[in-house]
Amino acid sequence: MLDRSHRSEALLTARLSLRRPVPDDIDAIFAIHSDPTTCLHNPSDALSKREETVELFQRWDDHWRRFGYGYWVVRRRGSDRTLGFCGTKVMDLNGMSVLNLFYRFEASSWGQGVASEAATAVVEWVTERVPDLPVIARVRPANTASQRVAVRAGLVRAEHLDTAGEDGPDWIFAKNLLA
Repeated sequence: MLDRSHRSEALLTARLSLRRPVPDDIDAIFAIHSDPTTCLHNPSDALSKREETVELFQRWDDHWRRFGYGYWVVRRRGSDRTLGFCGTKVMDLNGMSVLNLFYRFEASSWGQGVASEAATAVVEWVTERVPDLPVIARVRPANTASQRVAVRAGLVRAEHLDTAGEDGPDWIFAKNLLA
């Protein structure tokens, strides 16, 4: 059972501020998810209409309401500019409940350690508050940058869990797998 008593809507790192998305973030969600560069390895995630973005935001918000955590808006501390999104959602992987780690950032923030810093903070936060569920990241074999982010966030390759994803093979990286 998930512990919903740890409802936090803000998380700070040395350089970043992470907070729960609000309706005012829909334009930023659309901007990042409609950029073909950011969805190169996951083209099925690409958005082409604002209405799709409203639906995506609603799914994110529903997860927050149900579990007390989810995907976060990531910004530099002291800035109002959204760099991207990072967080976890409950999902099923091969019959096992897991927390899927997600991160997507605007291309201009790539190569600066932003994704790794945000993912590390999210993994630390969620493993402390939801210790009963393993954290996994589903990464395309060709997406070496995303693989590095997963490893820097404390996940390790779990080849025995690799699966077919919507856009091709999913390599699984995991933390706190139950034996």
